[in-house]
Amino acid sequence: MSDHPGQLVLPAGFLNDPSVVAALRTREFGVVFALAKAAGLSYNLIAEACLMKAERVSLVARSEAAVTSFEGVERIADGLGIPGRYLGLAQRPWEKPATPGSTEQPHEPSAVDAMKRRMALKALLAGGVSAIALGRLADERHTLDAALAGHTTPTDLGYWEQVADNYSLGYGGQAPTARLGVLAADVAELRTLLSRPQTTMDRGRLCRTVGQLSGMAAIVLHDLGEAQEARGWFHSARLAATESGDQQVLAWLYAREAMTPLTYGVPREAVRLSDLAVAAAGGRPSAASALASAVSARAHAVSGDTEAAREALTQAQAFAERLDSADSADTWLGLPEQKLQIHLSHALTRLGDVRPARAAQARALQLSGASSYQARALMQMDAALCDHHAGDSLDGCRRAVDTLVELPADQRTGLVRSRAADLLRAIPASRSRERAVADLRDVLSV
Repeated sequence: MSDHPGQLVLPAGFLNDPSVVAALRTREFGVVFALAKAAGLSYNLIAEACLMKAERVSLVARSEAAVTSFEGVERIADGLGIPGRYLGLAQRPWEKPATPGSTEQPHEPSAVDAMKRRMALKALLAGGVSAIALGRLADERHTLDAALAGHTTPTDLGYWEQVADNYSLGYGGQAPTARLGVLAADVAELRTLLSRPQTTMDRGRLCRTVGQLSGMAAIVLHDLGEAQEARGWFHSARLAATESGDQQVLAWLYAREAMTPLTYGVPREAVRLSDLAVAAAGGRPSAASALASAVSARAHAVSGDTEAAREALTQAQAFAERLDSADSADTWLGLPEQKLQIHLSHALTRLGDVRPARAAQARALQLSGASSYQARALMQMDAALCDHHAGDSLDGCRRAVDTLVELPADQRTGLVRSRAADLLRAIPASRSRERAVADLRDVLSV
């Protein structure tokens, strides 16, 4: 039995194999993992013991990724029970039991400690967004901010950049709280890399990835209705993006953050953030610049600045027409046509431009799958307000009621409910007692 908690027991004689010894000496872990698998250990077992993901172990074994960080080497040593001398390390804590009365200074938190923090964070968030979970999440973010103020080192930058790309695909069938748990856990793991020396170029890449992952955590918090904590994570994400020097990531973060005050009825703040996004994006066509302009158009339209809204709309469409396939991909980092049309619909509807608004709604609905409840409901709510602008207020109320009733109960919140309320407020008081208006008021009161 191993003396190290969670340590995997290697096959007998494994560390006597010259091929293994040579690979350990040069830290060629692809060879070590492949030989361990050939000896009967699965990649899942190796991953669990070394506090890694199984897919990453597989990539390393195929020489498609490498373990280069000191922390990663320590995790493998501790997880597989490899004495430090094989890897050019000092004796591991489990090799040398502490002597009673020893004055040895405490060592820095181990990989096991980091994994315990990671698992605890995921478990807390799996139970919902409680006050305790949010407090723990905030602690991780504050520690991230502190780490960003120091020197850092990356490891397997390509791997972590791929992780960010994978997260950008959206929820992937996970509940928002579960997605938040794994996102925050990965940010916490990346945080440990921010305290180690590295080249300026590599630190920039790492900070860019940290900014993207932190921004995605903020998006999930926004979707969960946790506006204040979302703003905190956007702030941390911007610190990372600013240090990375990537203006497009910074623009994307400002644009995504602008959607939070826009959702919660603070259009002036949304205008400020969206304008910062447009400035950060500069004149280069990108998903960030197109999104920034589209959100700016919405914010200005809600604020009543018609001229600025129309100018931003023109800019958004001009940028969108020049996006490449990567920037127009259907991800959190991209701006596909469906999402662009949803933004345009909202801005045009608030401006009272009924005909182009209806065209945007029709196109968005055409591009939205049957299971895209929120997107389809938002387009119906915009269509209802267009009915009002066209002089058919009662038809608009009926459309809004039908849309709300057809939605699952847990989907009748957030933006959909907010836009239905916008329609109700737009109805003149003189018509408040009419049946369709009363029905909408009753549905919103539930």
